[in-house]
Amino acid sequence: MNSSPLLDKLIEAFRCLPGVGPKSAQRMTLHLLERNREGGVRLSAALSEALEHVGNCESCRTFSEEALCRICASNSRNRTICCVVESPADVFAIESSGTYRGVYFVLMGHLSPIDGIGPEQLAISKLVDRVKQEEIEEVIIASNPTVEGDATAYYIAEQLKPSNVLVSRIAHGVPVGGELEYVDGGTLAHAFTGRIPIAGR
Repeated sequence: MNSSPLLDKLIEAFRCLPGVGPKSAQRMTLHLLERNREGGVRLSAALSEALEHVGNCESCRTFSEEALCRICASNSRNRTICCVVESPADVFAIESSGTYRGVYFVLMGHLSPIDGIGPEQLAISKLVDRVKQEEIEEVIIASNPTVEGDATAYYIAEQLKPSNVLVSRIAHGVPVGGELEYVDGGTLAHAFTGRIPIAGR
């Protein structure tokens, strides 16, 4: 594009965001410059500060600017239950449900040998050590219902066997309010595999 080099540079910078293509990046750039330069300054300052100060929680590995994130530092959390998730985004999703009051361990990914991601990159040994050292009684594995997520869940369960702790996997299946005729085959398969009894023997 034959415009300002700084414009091109900003448009290209926005394209690092997931799902943002050339048109979306251009629209964001022009919006900030035309209508909201003050917002752009706030965005720039907040982004710069976050990139400089946000690291990983020493206990659960989620993003935090403190040594311990607010969840790990809270006295109101049930420390006998630890939920293992793939990313900080999963923590946000579970917290928004308001039903889980335990603590977390964030893998920052899933096992993927083809991408060079093994147990060391996911700090699974740190999770095992934490289970041994703390009063954790149950580990809930909430990795995604994908081939990699299932493989990761199985590997973690195997590593935790000697710890004599209850290891569970979140259920996957038909969504609340969903109708069977619109549910895909893979989801139905998970639903049948993870069925639970409600009456009888």
